[in-house]
Amino acid sequence: MAGTYSQIYIQVVFAVSGRRNLLQKPWREDVFKYMAGIIKAKGHKPIIINGVSDHVHLFIGLNPSMSISDLVRDVKNNSSNFINSNKFVKGKFSWQAGYGCFSYGQSQIDRVYQYVLSQEEHHTKNTFRDEYFEFLQKYEIEYNEKYLFEWVEK
Repeated sequence: MAGTYSQIYIQVVFAVSGRRNLLQKPWREDVFKYMAGIIKAKGHKPIIINGVSDHVHLFIGLNPSMSISDLVRDVKNNSSNFINSNKFVKGKFSWQAGYGCFSYGQSQIDRVYQYVLSQEEHHTKNTFRDEYFEFLQKYEIEYNEKYLFEWVEK
């Protein structure tokens, strides 16, 4: 076969360092647009990016020429720099280490799109912690709870 063809859909989920509520509405959309630009510039398709004050969901059509971990690293690094250079938060902004990554088929695109789109409404009823555990259980991912979340020191 002369060419390489693929259709890979993934949802990536990651949180603000310390699970702090730093992604504020006045500029959150600008960050999501910036992330979409990074994803597109790396040769992938940003389907939808959304989130709430403490975490973000990226739904992406993945180009297999780049690893997911490299893409997520680049999105996190560049978006942190964008947030810091625009002084959207006091002090230094960073994302929590690690991320969740979940795959989907063509028939699931609309459902995942709607899920990511409705994050604000979803999180009026469900915490991020509960949501993340549901993903891990649904996808039968083994985990150690003590390594899942970084919390702000009190």
